[in-house]
Amino acid sequence: MTRYPDIPKPIRSGIVIIDPERGTPQRIIVLQFNPDTLERSIAPQSAGDSGDSGAGGGGDRNEALRLKGPAQESWKFTAEIDATDQFEIPAPDGIHPQLATLEMLVQPTTAQLREASRLSKQGTIEISPIEMPLTLFTWGSKRVMPVRLTELSINESAFDVHLNPIRASLSIGMKVLTVSDLPAGHRGAELYLAHLAQKERLAGMARAGSLDALGLTGSDIGMGSV
Repeated sequence: MTRYPDIPKPIRSGIVIIDPERGTPQRIIVLQFNPDTLERSIAPQSAGDSGDSGAGGGGDRNEALRLKGPAQESWKFTAEIDATDQFEIPAPDGIHPQLATLEMLVQPTTAQLREASRLSKQGTIEISPIEMPLTLFTWGSKRVMPVRLTELSINESAFDVHLNPIRASLSIGMKVLTVSDLPAGHRGAELYLAHLAQKERLAGMARAGSLDALGLTGSDIGMGSV
């Protein structure tokens, strides 16, 4: 068997559940295969946008170049889980544990539901919505960001003799949480700022273009006017 010791081991993408108080990982979910493609959507939060601008145009012209907060960013990708590739010995539960781990990212626990029921029976007027753990999505060291899962669609395509799923394709959608989504001082907000700072560093490394490449001169864009 030919071995290539110099070939670097590929880094996996994944999800990390963080204790928001201590900042320590509670659970690490490593995706079995890195997705082949990523779909990213980035919507600027412009101060001049109007919710109902009508046919006549946008909002306040004095706000046209202002931002009211960080852009809203969402990610979508497809992840694959295949027990026949992952295990040398077939797992007795198939890929149920891997699927359940991902599903619990969008489910409250039984303990949380029972506590909410207990408070309701005691006559508590207002019961706070159940808070989920802080979730990070990682795509290498340059993309580590707090997220909230917005979509989890599972297509199970193969089963063992006990009807345990052994192969599945998962469509995962997530929203990047920004400082506009989290309370001031929240650990997730600090992690978002670190993610944004990484973008700024990478943008600073990009080679600057020139007006010549665009067929323009300074006077064409007003740089030579008084």
